Amino acid sequence: MIGEIGHLAMILAFAVCIVQATVPLVGAWRGNRSWMALAIPAAGAQFALLAIAWLCLEIAFVANDFSLAYVATNSSQDLPLVYRISAAWGAHEGSMLLWMLILAGWGFAVAHLSGALPATFRARVLAVIALAGTGFLLFMLATSNPFERILPAPLQGRDLNPLLQDPGMAAHPPLLYMGYVGLVVPFAFAVAALLEGRLDLAWMRWTRPWTTVAWAFLTAGIMLGSWWAYSELGWGGWWFWDPVENASFMPWLVATALIHSLAVSEQRGAFRSWTLLLAIFGFSLSLLGTFLVRSGVLVSVHAFATDPARGVFILIFLAVVIGSALMLYALRAAHFTSVGRFDLFSRETFLLVNNVLLVAASATILLGTLYPLFLDALDAGKISVGPPYFNAVFIPLTLPLALLLGFAPLVRWKGDGAKRVFEALRWPLVLIILVGIGIFLASPASWAMAASSACALWIVAGVAGGLRDRLRHRREGGFFRRFQRTIAERGFIGMSLAHLGVAFFIAGVTWTSGAGVERDVRLLPGESVDMVGHTFRFEGVGPLAGPNYRSQQGIVQVFRGDEPITTLFPEKRTYFSQLQPMTEAGIEAGFWRDLHVALGEEHADGAWTMRLQYKPLVRWIWLGPLLMAIGGLLAAGDRRYRLSLRRQPSPVLAEGGSSVSSRSLQTH
Repeated sequence: MIGEIGHLAMILAFAVCIVQATVPLVGAWRGNRSWMALAIPAAGAQFALLAIAWLCLEIAFVANDFSLAYVATNSSQDLPLVYRISAAWGAHEGSMLLWMLILAGWGFAVAHLSGALPATFRARVLAVIALAGTGFLLFMLATSNPFERILPAPLQGRDLNPLLQDPGMAAHPPLLYMGYVGLVVPFAFAVAALLEGRLDLAWMRWTRPWTTVAWAFLTAGIMLGSWWAYSELGWGGWWFWDPVENASFMPWLVATALIHSLAVSEQRGAFRSWTLLLAIFGFSLSLLGTFLVRSGVLVSVHAFATDPARGVFILIFLAVVIGSALMLYALRAAHFTSVGRFDLFSRETFLLVNNVLLVAASATILLGTLYPLFLDALDAGKISVGPPYFNAVFIPLTLPLALLLGFAPLVRWKGDGAKRVFEALRWPLVLIILVGIGIFLASPASWAMAASSACALWIVAGVAGGLRDRLRHRREGGFFRRFQRTIAERGFIGMSLAHLGVAFFIAGVTWTSGAGVERDVRLLPGESVDMVGHTFRFEGVGPLAGPNYRSQQGIVQVFRGDEPITTLFPEKRTYFSQLQPMTEAGIEAGFWRDLHVALGEEHADGAWTMRLQYKPLVRWIWLGPLLMAIGGLLAAGDRRYRLSLRRQPSPVLAEGGSSVSSRSLQTH
């Protein structure tokens, strides 16, 4: 009865979701407090019911209940336990249930951590979140039921997709969905503010940490997806501008712009219409990504479904949600006029340019992702838009962003002197220029590498300059006391870590792409090849038996001079569920470089083709986003967001309003 219990829990969750989406909304309109209060227990009940449904699905996978079609399609008796657990979200139906569980979890968290919000506003927020959940639960019950039975039940399942049998892929979807779905919270706050015609400091204070936490999870999810592509697909790359990769990157860019826009709105009362629109666009792009992944319009290793009926349902829901939110914005946004005034050379200006560049970058990716689909829909031919387009249009937008990141931590709110900022950065700037010239002279063909390395150092200089300014303006105590108080400010430290993460990411991408070495070789057992100061000696290939696969495992010893460094074990695996061999690369990971060996095909004379790669600083590509995610979580836990709003002044920034909190917070 596990499947039936799970299905019943989904049906009951759908009923509760309808109640949560309608009754509190009507109660807020009529001023009925008991109806508004219903949103909180409804959010808890919805989360509990979906948790029961999820638990039932996990039990079915662990117990190998192949009478459920979803389990039979995505698991087998030979599948290791950890992958049986992760197989629950390994395909469309289960991942959709996880999507809904996380959405309900965000609603539950908002319901129980937002007691200081006005009752009408909280009721509207929870109702909007439930409206999104209602659409997706209806979608699941109508087209994507993970508890559908097949009789008679097969004795063995088809097994999980071999590409998903990887630790990175086991953790990647939950983290990505936490960010993807978490953008519903700022979306719900924006819609609730538009419904009320009211936007105050409380709205900024409460929206910002939710947005930052969702952004941090989305950052970590994208990072894990990139690491999985590098370690599992065997090609040695980390990003291919795949349409489904783009589907997660676009909301990340918009959410990054939203975080900075919220900073200006909170500090100075400016960019209020920007902030509302970015909150709407962020979740809208998440829904668009859901459509691209689940509609079958794209062919990708990341895509889930190929059923056009599902795509039509999601497309209609997408149009309703985005259309309604934008119509509401068009009717009400004019009432939310910005009240802050600022000079041309100010932090507000820098953040405005930052937001314009981020939105422009997202728009270029959106164009490159959807343009082939539009042509195909119009029968105008099939084209493929790949890395050349995205590199040509995206990278030029990132260089000005890097320059802004160097200046922004030092520039003051409202207005500042350009001379003061340039004087603070003149010596770091001279040093960075000299380093860039040195890299260029060492390799004249690598001007892009020199420029990108200089940009990474420029960001580090900006972070260091911001910390120095912070310490200089603290008057109490000695240096160590001032330093201790500064690093205790989670908002400032979180911002600094995130900016440092960008610097590490730029450096990793630059050196991996510009200084990496790749060679395809053909070796007999016992033969060696030299590459970048390392000797790779091929010892041979032997059989290896896994729990649900057979493998041919290569042995490659690596030397530096006569000193052995490591032994790599690349594999060619053949899973019982399919005949096509899969490549498992042998990787020697290091902080400064990776050695990457992928086993190719065997030749008649016993020789093997192998791809050897030397990848400097490749780990920095993932260290950077990790620092960003940690910084985001630290910033979200800043003291000012943990304080009860009832104990703080919250002047209204509503229709025709002109008041902003007089307290000037210096971090963003």
